[in-house]
Amino acid sequence: KPDQGQITLDGRDITPLDPRAITRLGVARSFQIPQLYGDLTVLDNMLVANACHDQRLSFWQPARRPEAITRADVLLDRFNLAEHRERRVAELPGGVRKLLDIAMALTGHPKLLLLDEPTSGVSAEEKFPMMDTIMAALGQEKGTTVLFVEHDMDIVERHADRVIAFYAGRIIADDTPAIALHTDDVRRYVTGELISE
Repeated sequence: KPDQGQITLDGRDITPLDPRAITRLGVARSFQIPQLYGDLTVLDNMLVANACHDQRLSFWQPARRPEAITRADVLLDRFNLAEHRERRVAELPGGVRKLLDIAMALTGHPKLLLLDEPTSGVSAEEKFPMMDTIMAALGQEKGTTVLFVEHDMDIVERHADRVIAFYAGRIIADDTPAIALHTDDVRRYVTGELISE
């Protein structure tokens, strides 16, 4: 919970709401460390996520509904994961797991998708192709706004439309990457390019 202020979604104060209620309003998230079912296949992970978003996860409702499988297959294709469809998640490398985690978050057609450090833990060679895949896939999701937290300024500069930088609980920049990343406050407190006076 925030110490002060409020969080609004579509003009509604969601600050006091629990995570389930926020999810029902159309917010999804992907974790820095993916939270997946290692013993299940990639497809089954997608179907569980879909059932959770649809509030249909129960003993009485099958997760393997045709429309859920179709949605899963569409997302697996967008994230270049179709070849892994029947593999157990525990067998997959970390970058593939991250892509799966993001694809799972999209099964419910969220209004807002929060990504926490989407490229953390992957090699320098993998981070740009991986983020390119993520952004291309997200670009096909109509009606979904993406907010990502990222400390890699190269990723931010290349993929963000808008940058909001924080320092000590306050906003120090809110602009395009070309402008925000070059302000004195961001260079001093975020990137460390300027030494504090």
